[in-house]
Amino acid sequence: MKFLRNVTLALLAALPFAARSQAPALTTFSVGSTTVTASALATNLDHVWELLWGPDNFLWMTERSGRISRVDPATGQVLPLLTLPDVTPVGESGLLGMVLDPDFAATPYVYVVYNYTEAGSLKEKLVRLTYSATANTLTAPLVLLGDIPATTTHSGSRLLILPDRTLLMTTGDAQLLPEAQSLASLNGKILRLNLDGTVPADNPTPGSLVYTLGHRNPQGLVRLPDGRLYSSEHGPNNDDEINKIEAGRNYGWPSVEGNCTTPSELAFCAANNVREPLTTWTPTIAPAGLTYYDHPAIPGWRGSLLLATLKNQQLVQLPLSPTGDDITARTEFVTNAFGRLRAICVAPSGAVYLGTSNGSTDRIIALENRSFVATGTRAASDFSFSLFPNPARRQATVQLPQPNALLTVRDLLGRAVLTRRATGTTATLDLSSLRPGAYSLQVQTALGSATRQLVVE
Repeated sequence: MKFLRNVTLALLAALPFAARSQAPALTTFSVGSTTVTASALATNLDHVWELLWGPDNFLWMTERSGRISRVDPATGQVLPLLTLPDVTPVGESGLLGMVLDPDFAATPYVYVVYNYTEAGSLKEKLVRLTYSATANTLTAPLVLLGDIPATTTHSGSRLLILPDRTLLMTTGDAQLLPEAQSLASLNGKILRLNLDGTVPADNPTPGSLVYTLGHRNPQGLVRLPDGRLYSSEHGPNNDDEINKIEAGRNYGWPSVEGNCTTPSELAFCAANNVREPLTTWTPTIAPAGLTYYDHPAIPGWRGSLLLATLKNQQLVQLPLSPTGDDITARTEFVTNAFGRLRAICVAPSGAVYLGTSNGSTDRIIALENRSFVATGTRAASDFSFSLFPNPARRQATVQLPQPNALLTVRDLLGRAVLTRRATGTTATLDLSSLRPGAYSLQVQTALGSATRQLVVE
């Protein structure tokens, strides 16, 4: 255990990574008073489907043809790990979503979902792979969930691991429209599994993997630091959606398209616990990757969902209301600049990475505020805070240099797992929801920002 803790702390210490040499600007645009520069990090890719920021401070990427790679954010070098031999990349099918185990230092598992062919039929499965840092390989495939009917369209699928170590997986309706409303089918759902593939005991329907139902083709999924979940979903010729995901809710498809408006939709919604979307688009925009932005590098994006779109070839900012139940505006960026956009992720530096989905000339695009300097690099005499006890168990106390500080606890993947606003100069963190392990605590005030390691026992 002491060895694993040391490895974990070493990974945390590596979080402040060196900035990559500045690549030539492809374009610039304004977000409020901030100038954002877009540049190409990696090129000659093929239908980038997933981008994640890994605990090794590399981007992890899937391409629809079946390749999984690590990408060096400093140089753009693509380091292939594995090309899955049984992926079927036909139409929109192929290698789709990916997520890394939250305890990656101890259990270096990589979860992927992809389409494959069995007995002449296209299907979908969730597979766990094991990563070797020394060999730079992925091996030991273990099927956690398979035999899901699929077609060359409407397969989903994004993956997300929750703090309780359960996994969410989105599935499309595979053009089998009635299946989206059937609890006996895994199509048209958001599924929730334990990391060994079993059914969590507290799922909405006992013995069932179904977490939510009534989905058409959800291709974006994100969790906010406070636990709220959101998904993006393709509509037919109308009503693309952003949904707030709540356990056990029905999202209407195919009986409801968008909001509950017609008499038949209103009756169905009343009878089936339907959760209406936060916003819709008609004509459709083909929404794909979805993330949340709350970093000082680009202040105008803070508190917003960021959505990558395929058909409209845009990055869309969707600010959330304080309760998270409303989207207060829609602002588009980089329209038609890079073609179809599928994947999106945010680095700990505040840079946003986009993966394009045009063909064999695809790229990873970096969006950066090149004038931003992380104040966490300032001298301790300029800014500091105290944290005790550390290691901590259920609670930790933070002594702050000034009130109104934002406190963010991040896991090894750089994801915010706990946030709170401190009104005074002393704050108590409730750590009871966090698993034992190493984290980082970032404190942001008007004086600056600083980060310390936090160990939860």
